[in-house]
Amino acid sequence: MTDEPDAAPARTPGRDPRTQDPRLWRDDGWTARVIKNIDDDGWAVEMIKDGEPEPALTGPWTMGRDKKNPKPLDAAAFATLVKTASEVLARHAQHRHAMLHQSVTVSAAAGQVTVRLDIEPDEDDPQAYLSAADAAGEELARVRVTPGFRLTRASALAWVEGGFRLPR
Repeated sequence: MTDEPDAAPARTPGRDPRTQDPRLWRDDGWTARVIKNIDDDGWAVEMIKDGEPEPALTGPWTMGRDKKNPKPLDAAAFATLVKTASEVLARHAQHRHAMLHQSVTVSAAAGQVTVRLDIEPDEDDPQAYLSAADAAGEELARVRVTPGFRLTRASALAWVEGGFRLPR
């Protein structure tokens, strides 16, 4: 017997998607695999969401009583790992959204203006748009900018006070 289980096979129609082995659990769209920790003599566990090529979470795993083999996976550990991996993915999604959609509210002569930078990522043609809306939410202006545009309070205020013209 090897130290690592075989790679998790892809789901196939008619196959029971639940697996509950000591080193491999598969249920509810997740796979937990206990693997040899390449950094030391211990063990690690990786959580892979179905359909994803990379683990959402990899972390240390507890040694068993014999101090040689890993502690077997069980229902409670699997549930905790699913919860933790789901939270990691949610934080990644929130961070990505925050990086792609930024906004700043500035006080200008016309009143409160909210300036938004929305980036549409694309490997071939990423796009970004700068828009301004008044306090009622009505759009005042919208222009295309480079995806590397830095939205700050100062750049937003300069754009609004400059009549929604970007400096050249």
